[in-house]
Amino acid sequence: MMVSMMKLRTLGRNMPSFVLTILLLATTTITTTHARTRTPTTSTSTTPTPTMSTTTNHKNDLSFLNDLRSQYSHQPTFLQAVEEMAVGLMPLFQDPREGEFYRRAFLSMAEPERMISFRVPWMDDSGKLQFNRGWRVEFNSVLGPYKGGLRFHPTVDDGILKFLGFEQIFKNALTGLPLGGGKGGSDFNPKGKSEAEVRRFCESFMTELYRYLHPSTDVPAGDIGVGGREIGYMFGQYKRLTNKHGEGVLTGKSILFGGSPLRPEATGYGVVYITKLAVEKRLDRCMDGMRCAASGSGNVWMYCAEKLMSLGAKVLTASDSNGVLLFEDGMTKEDWDTIVECKQVQRGRLSSLEGKISGRYIEKGTPWSLDIPYDLAFPCATQNEIKKEDAERLVKNGVLGVVEGANLPTDLDAQEVLRANPSIIYIPGKASNAGGVAVSGMEMSQNAQRLTWTAEEVDEKLQNTMSNIYQQMEDAAGKEGTLEQGANRAGFIKVAKASKELGWIY
Repeated sequence: MMVSMMKLRTLGRNMPSFVLTILLLATTTITTTHARTRTPTTSTSTTPTPTMSTTTNHKNDLSFLNDLRSQYSHQPTFLQAVEEMAVGLMPLFQDPREGEFYRRAFLSMAEPERMISFRVPWMDDSGKLQFNRGWRVEFNSVLGPYKGGLRFHPTVDDGILKFLGFEQIFKNALTGLPLGGGKGGSDFNPKGKSEAEVRRFCESFMTELYRYLHPSTDVPAGDIGVGGREIGYMFGQYKRLTNKHGEGVLTGKSILFGGSPLRPEATGYGVVYITKLAVEKRLDRCMDGMRCAASGSGNVWMYCAEKLMSLGAKVLTASDSNGVLLFEDGMTKEDWDTIVECKQVQRGRLSSLEGKISGRYIEKGTPWSLDIPYDLAFPCATQNEIKKEDAERLVKNGVLGVVEGANLPTDLDAQEVLRANPSIIYIPGKASNAGGVAVSGMEMSQNAQRLTWTAEEVDEKLQNTMSNIYQQMEDAAGKEGTLEQGANRAGFIKVAKASKELGWIY
C-alpha cells in the first residue's frame, strides 16, 4: 500500500506502524513503500512495489520474482541478494500447504518499508562547499527497531544499501534479539580527507538523519568507512541537536560515552567462534594449525585474524584494494601489530609495509587470486570479491570451508561452485558475521539500563549467540540440508511467522 505524500512542519516520533508520513524538508526526501499487505498497489514512486501474483503456478521455479527483477534491474547487487536468499528457500516455496504464503511473505520482505534520501552539504579545507548524497533504508521492523550500519564509500547508492538492508533483516533475526533490519550511508569517501573534513561531513550527515532516529525506531551503527571516529562525531552532533545524552541511538560508540566492551572486536570474533563450532562438529577437527586466508585489513579482518592466531591457526593473508600481503608460514603477532598500526592509525596502504614484516607484498593480487592451498577462507573485505574462478581455485586446492566475514562477498556463480561441493563448509555472512549486530544489541541494552557490562560478560554472551545461530542453522537444514540453507530458512521463517502474527502478512 502506498501512502500519498504530505507536507508537514514536524515529524511525530511515535507514528503508528501502519501510517507512513512523508516529511518534505528543504534538503530531505522520503520515499515510502509499505509491503505489509497482500496485494500492493502500483505507484509512480521511485521505489515501486512489485505486484504479487497469487494465481500463477510457482512450484518449480522462481518466476514469481520476475516483477521484482523487472522493477529493479538497475540494482543488480540487491537482486543478487534476493536471488541468493530465494534459492535456499525453494523447499518452502514449493510446500503444498504454506508455499503460497511463503512466496507472498518473501515479496513483502523484499520491499523496504521506508527509504530516506537527503543531500549532505559540507565544507572542505579550502572553504569550498561540497555535496554528497545520503540515505537510510528502513527495511523491516517486524522484530523490532531498524538496526544496521552506515557505510561511507564512493560506491554507495540506494541499490547497494537495499542489498545490505535486505541481508540485515535475516541476520538480525538469527541473533535472537528484537531487532529489525536497516542500512544507510553516503557516497562520501573518507580516504584522503583531513580529520576536519571528516568531522564536518559527519556533523552535516547527522544534521539530516537525526530526526529519524530513536532507540525504539532506528539505531544505526558503523560499516565500511564508518568506525569509532565517525560514530563519535555523529553522536556528538546528535547530542548537540537534541539535548538528549543517554539515548542509545547509535552503537559502536566509545566506551567513554555509552559504548560496549568488545563491540569493535565482535564481528571478527563471532566469525571465528562459529567457524570453530563448524570445524569441530562437521570435520571433527580443531582450529590449531589450520591454514587460513582472510581478505581485507579493516575491522573485521583485524579481529578475525587475532582470534584465529589465539586458537593456533595460521593466518596467511591481509589485503586492501591495491594488493595482498602473503605470509606463507603464517603471520606473527608483530606482523599483525604492524598491519593494524598502518591501517587504523596511519591510515596507510599495505604496500608501504614491504620490508617491515615477514610476508611479501603482491601488487593487484587478492587472497583468492593466489594459487596456494588454504584450509579455511574468510572473505572479510567487500561484496562479490570471490568470483567463480576464485571459488574453483579454492576447491581445486582442497579448501575445507568458506566462512563469510563481509556481506555477500561470494558472487552467485562462486556460490554455485561451493554448492556443487557440499562437503565444503559454507556459512553465509548473515549468520557468520552476525556477532557485530549482536553486540550492538547488547550495547542498546546496556544504554537502556544505564550500565556497562564487563568484557568477559559480553564475550560469553557473544559466544552463546554464535552457538545459538549455529544450532539454528543445523536445525533448519535438517539431515540433508547445508548450513547455508539452514541460515536462510531459519531467519526467513522467524520473520514470516512474526509478520503473520502481527497481521502484516496473511
